[in-house]
Amino acid sequence: MDFRKMRRFKQEISQDECTRLLETEKRAVLAVNGDGGYPYAMTINYYYDRDSGKIYFHGAKSGHKLDAIKNNNKICLTVCEQGQQRDDWSYYARSVIVFGKIRIIEDVFESTLRVRELAKKYYPADSESEIEESISRHIGQMYMFEISPEHISGKLVHEK
Repeated sequence: MDFRKMRRFKQEISQDECTRLLETEKRAVLAVNGDGGYPYAMTINYYYDRDSGKIYFHGAKSGHKLDAIKNNNKICLTVCEQGQQRDDWSYYARSVIVFGKIRIIEDVFESTLRVRELAKKYYPADSESEIEESISRHIGQMYMFEISPEHISGKLVHEK
């Protein structure tokens, strides 16, 4: 598929900046095709794996999100930074939009590896034992999901 070029191309940020945002920001909004053709968007915790270029997150083994993903694997993910106030009252903020396809990771070994990496992004650096305890308690009740990006773009917004 040919993805649209950014209309406001002067505000486009580089692919390196997009990658940095994907690596450093903590939250994203995942949009899927929900019930009755309505979009369904939810905030998720995620991590971006630079080596593979893929994005990972976890979710329950039942519910609206899972049903939507099983029905249609195309997604849109948006990451937006808090932004910075500059000289006046206005803010500058960068955002990234990812279009891609999602895969449910059903293999427990692979899920465990991926959820461990996800946890390292959110837990304090010295909580390895807490991470392992949490994984052993919850791994059977969740799926890990893998997003394979097909198009990534980002922009700098000046809110004024």
